Amino acid sequence: MQTVPERVAPAPLDNRQLRTALGRFTTGVTIVTCLDEAGARVGLTVNSFNSLSLEPALVLWSLRRESPSAAAFGAARHFAVNVLAELQVGVSRRFAARRADRFAEGDWQDGLQGVPVLAGAAAVFECETVSTQEAGDHLLFIGRVLACRESPVAPLLFQAGHYRTIGHAL
Repeated sequence: MQTVPERVAPAPLDNRQLRTALGRFTTGVTIVTCLDEAGARVGLTVNSFNSLSLEPALVLWSLRRESPSAAAFGAARHFAVNVLAELQVGVSRRFAARRADRFAEGDWQDGLQGVPVLAGAAAVFECETVSTQEAGDHLLFIGRVLACRESPVAPLLFQAGHYRTIGHAL
């Protein structure tokens, strides 16, 4: 007869260590935008963006529930994910900070449903919100891609708390 080893409860996670370990994963940098209920532009820098499905075309991103932008995105029926080019680091920093007029920098145009899209971005995904759900201290947004475009420019990357540029292909 084989004995089953006793389960040992894992040690509590140290939030700083978890954040540092998660930072080892390199991500792209995006600015996600929408229009609030009054029609004002809302946007913020996000690196929690992923493709979810090709059929149907779905993307996923997350936002801290305590974010000042959470109510606007929660009510928005459409959003755009602007994947930044490496030359757009200044725009990323502007949208990551609490600034009165984030849209004063960058060449912003009205996309589908009037949602702001950034000219010169590496890629843009214009989406219809199909699902929003709470997950821990974040909200997950799933969007159906209505339109997308890309440019042959180097993307902006983020890793270990720093902006990065893409290196040589292996």
